[in-house]
Amino acid sequence: MKPATSPTALKVQAVLGEDFEVLEFETSTRTAAEAAAAIGCTVRQIAKSLIFRAVDSGRPVLAIASGSVRVDEARLSELLGENIGRADAAFVREQTGYAIGGVPPVGHSVDSAIFIDETLLTFDTIWAAGGTPNAVFRLKPDDLVRLTGGTVAAIAE
Repeated sequence: MKPATSPTALKVQAVLGEDFEVLEFETSTRTAAEAAAAIGCTVRQIAKSLIFRAVDSGRPVLAIASGSVRVDEARLSELLGENIGRADAAFVREQTGYAIGGVPPVGHSVDSAIFIDETLLTFDTIWAAGGTPNAVFRLKPDDLVRLTGGTVAAIAE
């Protein structure tokens, strides 16, 4: 692992500021399991960023959850007050500026409705994607809430 050097990871680093460090790995951190293996933490400590599409408004919805859980789409729709659907790769890149597998919780092209699963708040330290499929950064759950302005809720199945 090394400090970020790719333009996309440096973009995330600029959004985060000097209190956090985006790190790039030689191996993939695209999935929660790959990220945990590269970092040396548990899959549960990976804060995965999933983008959904609100059906009626078409706006992006960001769900941030532990790498070990599945997001309850019905619950997320209920919290949003609008049905959601899966977002394709083109929508994710257009709305966030990042490719699937590297979507960070911050620095998106378009403001999203943001929901953070409450299980992430049980950890001392968590790790999130840093803009590329091999970049991550470490933070505390409270930092995630502060940086994103997300609503903390039970969104895991």
